[in-house]
Formats: sequence, C-alpha cells, structure tokens
Amino acid sequence: MNEQRRQILEMLAEGRITAAEAERLITALERQQPETPPGAESRPRSRPKYLRVLVDAPDGAGEEGGSRVNMRIPLQLLRAGVRLTSLIPPQAVTKVNAELSKSGVEFDLADLKPQHLEELIDHLDEVVIDIDDPEAKVRVFCE
Repeated sequence: MNEQRRQILEMLAEGRITAAEAERLITALERQQPETPPGAESRPRSRPKYLRVLVDAPDGAGEEGGSRVNMRIPLQLLRAGVRLTSLIPPQAVTKVNAELSKSGVEFDLADLKPQHLEELIDHLDEVVIDIDDPEAKVRVFCE
C-alpha cells in the first residue's frame, strides 16, 4: 500500500474525513499516473468498468437543500442494453424513434450497434468532464 493511500485511510479511521471523501481521494490517486522513467515499459491500461457521474451540492446547502449525486453505472449494463435493442420489434423501434423525435431527440434506435458503444467507451476512457457551476460541481468520467 502506498503512503498516500495509507494516510487517507488513517484520516478516515480518525474521523477527520467521511467515507465519501476518502473514496474521492483514493479515486483521484488512482487516476494520477506517475511519469514512467525513460526506458521503462508502460503497462497497458485496464479497460474502464464504470461510468461515474458525481454532482456535489453547493457549500452550505446541506442534505435537505442541495442534491448530491454519486452514480456508478456498470458499463456492462450499457453493453447489455445495446444488445437488447436488437430484440425490439421493428414496429416498436418506429414508435420509440417517433416519441424521441417529438421530445427533440433526433436518434434512430436502429443505428445503435454494439461496436459503436465499444468505440464510445474506448474514447470515454480518456475523458474527464468537469463542470463548475455556481450552484454545483459536476464530474463525469470512466474508471
């Protein structure tokens, strides 16, 4: 166990930080990639397993006033959902596309293919989206 992780766990044990804060700190440590010395082999990155969406409530909002979201969506669930779209009858696909269009979402469910999702996941692996808003902070990333 590295020194920084041990310090985070000690702070958690002493009650100086909450479990959620410890999780965020450990996640941040894992996302940091130390620079590899010249000549050292870099090991391949593991495939992401989760899509994370974090929304922190504004300071002072408290539990009642502000929302706090910590979603961890298994990418395998997305993969399974894409595969299930092939089982939807063509008439239902037409109706779903029409309803999506009415709602302003121009998307054809028939165009959703597993290989497209895999390409998206591969690209998401390199993306971290931070949105700082006066009302909240939003982070979307893969881990």
